[in-house]
Amino acid sequence: KAMADRDEGITFDAGKLTLGEFLHVWLEDSVKDRVKLATYEGYARMVRNHISPALGGIKLKNLTPPHLRRLYREKLELGLGTRSVQYIHTTLHKALKQAVDDGLILRNVADSVKPPQLKRTEMKPLSPKQAKALLEAAGGDRFEAMYVLAITAGLRQGELLGLKWEDVDLEGGKLQVRRTLYKGNFTTPKSLRQ
Repeated sequence: KAMADRDEGITFDAGKLTLGEFLHVWLEDSVKDRVKLATYEGYARMVRNHISPALGGIKLKNLTPPHLRRLYREKLELGLGTRSVQYIHTTLHKALKQAVDDGLILRNVADSVKPPQLKRTEMKPLSPKQAKALLEAAGGDRFEAMYVLAITAGLRQGELLGLKWEDVDLEGGKLQVRRTLYKGNFTTPKSLRQ
């Protein structure tokens, strides 16, 4: 397989390949055009902002669980949320799984590392008094219906902006979220909501 890849112009010197180099190739060849745009951009952001600056210069074959644990601890100490650190772990885990599948490394070191536990913060929805004040202030605004829908249905901004009249069944009193707006593009939600 390695000789066939070489003949096709695909060559990796796994001994010299750094994590940063591998992650760049992984994003372009294994992620882009295979996942939703938002997912690709999320992985790319984690690589660009967090993983490559800290670990990108380490040779892929020399990456160890302590490297990952130190990265996670440092990110938490800098104030990054546990959910973001979990996403760094998810990104590394998926990338390193691909490296194992490609025969570049023998094991996925992320398998040996547990990301920090998610610290859930209780949501603080508007009180009935606050919701009423918001709707009164929005009265007559061209987006009034969107504010009403946001408060009564609990839709996210992208879901609200992705709605079309065909998603509304006024007689049945139903609304179906079939698309979301993300950075000017419509994408399908992870799951349909009614």
